Amino acid sequence: MPKPVELVVIGAGSRGGIAYASYALRHPDEARIVGVADPDPIRRARLAETHDIDDSHCFTTWEALIDAGQLGQGAIIATQDQMHVEPALAAMAAGYDVLLEKPMADTLEGCVQLVQAAERTGRNLQICHVLRYAPFWRKLHEVLESGVIGEIVTVEHRENVSYWHMAHSFVRGNWRNKGLSTPMFLAKCCHDLDVLVWNLQQPVTRLSSVGSLLHYRAESVGPEIPLRCTDGCPIEPACPFSAIGAYLDYERTFPGARQRLIDAGLDPEAPNYWPFNVISPDVSRAGRQRAIESGPYGRCVYHCDNDVVDHQTVLMELESGASVTLVMHGHSNQENRSMRYDGIKGTLRARVDPDVIEVNIHGGRSEQIAIEPSPTGHGGGDEGIMHDFVRVLRGEIAPLTTARVSLESHLLAFAAEEARLSGQVIAMADYRAHAEAMA
Repeated sequence: MPKPVELVVIGAGSRGGIAYASYALRHPDEARIVGVADPDPIRRARLAETHDIDDSHCFTTWEALIDAGQLGQGAIIATQDQMHVEPALAAMAAGYDVLLEKPMADTLEGCVQLVQAAERTGRNLQICHVLRYAPFWRKLHEVLESGVIGEIVTVEHRENVSYWHMAHSFVRGNWRNKGLSTPMFLAKCCHDLDVLVWNLQQPVTRLSSVGSLLHYRAESVGPEIPLRCTDGCPIEPACPFSAIGAYLDYERTFPGARQRLIDAGLDPEAPNYWPFNVISPDVSRAGRQRAIESGPYGRCVYHCDNDVVDHQTVLMELESGASVTLVMHGHSNQENRSMRYDGIKGTLRARVDPDVIEVNIHGGRSEQIAIEPSPTGHGGGDEGIMHDFVRVLRGEIAPLTTARVSLESHLLAFAAEEARLSGQVIAMADYRAHAEAMA
C-alpha cells in the first residue's frame, strides 16, 4: 500500500482546518496533516491536537512554515481571500503542490500571477471549485455532454443565496466588504461560472451586468433600531435576520436543526459546525452569547460596514451565439441553485436540494433523475476534491481541471464587476489579453 500523502495547512479555519483537513481523519491511509500555520492560537492548537502534529511543525505565519523547509508534498491554503497569492507563490516555489481555496485571489493580476507561476514551476495548483467533484454536478455535466438536448441555445442559472447565509457571510461576515475581501459575485459565483465554463465548453465573447445593494443598509429601517440584536431591538423577535435567532435560539432560523444534530450524534447545546463555529471557537451557548454581544456576528444587518451587492445579474454571449443569464441574490427563502438549459432537441431543468435533473425531449420522452444527496460539504464536493487531490499527488490520475481553466471563471467574475460599475459591455477577448499582459 502507498504511504499517506503528507500535507500542510496554511489557514486552519472553517475551510482549511475543518472542511479539507478532516479528510485525513476519515482516510488516514490516504492523507496525513503534518504541519500548520495560523496566527490564531486556538485554531492552530485545535488542528495540531486533532492531527497529532509535532510542536516543531506548528507556526504562527506561513512564512515561518515555508522557511522550515518542505514538510510534505502538498499544501492546503485556505487563508482569507486577500492573503492567497503570496503563500501560494511561496509554497509552489518551495516544492509544494497546492490546493488553494477559491477565489484564487482578490485581484485580477494576482489570479494571473498564480496561473503563470504554476505553469512555470510545473506544480499542481488546484483551485477549490468543489462543485465539479459533487455527484449532482458531475451527473449534470454527464447529461449535457451526452448531447441529449442538442446544441444549447440559452441557459438560465440561478445562485439563490438564502437570507440567513447572506446575513452571515456577506453582511456581517468576512465577505461583507469588497475592500476587505472581494466582490460578492467573485466570492460566491466563481463556483457557478466554473460550472458554466465546464458545461458549455466554449468561450464567452461579450458580457454585461447590473446589480446593487438594495436592502441590507441603514435606510431600510427607522432610527429606533439599535446597532446590535442584543441591545433591546423592538423588532428582534420577528426579524428573520436576528443574530439571536440564527446563533442562539437557532430553531427559529433552522427549524428541525436540533433534532438533526441529535440524530447525527452531535451536541445540540454546542453545535460545532458551520456557521456556529465561525462566530466563536467556544460554541457553547455562553460562548455564542458572548460572541453576538461583542463580535461582528451580533450586529444588526442594517448597521454593518457591508458594501457588497445583494443581487446581481450577468448576461453572457457565447462564441456560438448562445446566451447565458446568471442571477445571484441574497434574498432566497431556501439555499439552492437552479438552472435551465434549452437546446435544439429538448430542455433540461435542474435544482439542488432536492438534487433533481429533469430532461424533456421535444415531442418525445421525459426523464427525471434524482441524485442521492451527500451528507458532506457542498453536496460531496469537499470530500471529492480532497480525494482527487490526494490521487493526483500520488500520480494515480490527472487533475480534473487546471489552474488555467479555473482562471476563466475568475476573469468572468472580475469582468462582471467592471461591467456592473461602468455600465459597459465587456469584450472578453480584449479583457483576457489585458489580464495576461498586466501580470
